[in-house]
Amino acid sequence: MTHTLDAPTSEFEKKDRCADLHHRPRVLLGKMGLDGHDRGVKVIARALRDSGVHVIYSGLWQTPKSLAISARDEDCDVIAASMMSNSHLVLGPRLVGDLARMGRPDLPVHMGGILPQEDIPKLKEAGIAACFTTGVGLLDIVDAVRSTVTPYAQRVPTAHPTAQLARDLSLAHAALPVRADARRRRPRRVIGVTGSPGAGKSTLVAQLASEFTRRAQAGSPLGRVAVVAFDPKSPITGGALLGDRLRVDFNRLGESVYYRSLAIRGEDYTAIGDLIDLIGGAAEGPEAFDTLFIETVGAGQNETRIRDHVDRTLVVLTPGMGDAIQMDKAGILEIADVFVANKADHPNQNDLVRELRDIAGRRPVYETVATHGQGVSELLDEVMR
Repeated sequence: MTHTLDAPTSEFEKKDRCADLHHRPRVLLGKMGLDGHDRGVKVIARALRDSGVHVIYSGLWQTPKSLAISARDEDCDVIAASMMSNSHLVLGPRLVGDLARMGRPDLPVHMGGILPQEDIPKLKEAGIAACFTTGVGLLDIVDAVRSTVTPYAQRVPTAHPTAQLARDLSLAHAALPVRADARRRRPRRVIGVTGSPGAGKSTLVAQLASEFTRRAQAGSPLGRVAVVAFDPKSPITGGALLGDRLRVDFNRLGESVYYRSLAIRGEDYTAIGDLIDLIGGAAEGPEAFDTLFIETVGAGQNETRIRDHVDRTLVVLTPGMGDAIQMDKAGILEIADVFVANKADHPNQNDLVRELRDIAGRRPVYETVATHGQGVSELLDEVMR
């Protein structure tokens, strides 16, 4: 939230500072306006993660509405909005208003950056819970985030169905009781997306969700799409950096896609059945989530449990992952229903595709360049069969 933190992160002690709380703090870090610099906010993200916080980073150039949607859908404890574009007196109050319209007027907003002292009373009068000017220490920011954590209530303070879904998912993931009247239904399609770290899974899932939404808005009777993205939890602090929303243009997609980021250790999918059924039961008719993508953490050869919970499994690979002997080893390649050779513009892509076809049998192989959307439409056709 401040941009004058020049000390290297190695000087910040990695320590679980949140073990005594009811749940791990969930903080949404976002930058509103036209500020294109993110070094400072990344330093803060790492410090929070290294203190045991679950940090959702939504990226640059966010609007108040996109931040409000993200904070609601992620069931955050607090929004930390970073400002440098001298528009805090306009965007700050707008964010508070959008949170109310999105069904979470109770979510506190902390704002930091270059904030003139004379503007701070105006921001607080407009509903900003706390303001941080330049020079605030990292531990002060950690303490401020800690202070926002209260025990989960089973019901959010409004009747907004998506806000309530977000809370239901928080409770289920934490193995806490979910309200008795929560509807449960398995979505029509549950698609697992797995593969090695750096294969482009998050970008590919974002492109699939975007293409799905484009078709739905064009009149195809597809229902709605949801995404659950798992990321690893630190074995030292319990913190996590959840960056999957970075790949999604919520300024354009708005509420048409439901995204939820969750941290786990290893393949701890003990709550995944509840998560799937709660998402499927959250709405009916054209608002129902009929398609759910589940993105796993970066997987190794033995990490295959996602297959037990989904209808079809996409295994995403990239050139340079190893030779044909590596591919023939038992493990993750065996669980694929569909192979995706991503980064198809790589010079060694032809070798990868040839080796995949050698082992795929009747299983389809698709080539994509997820960063450009290439091959995504064809892959979605396969998924929707």
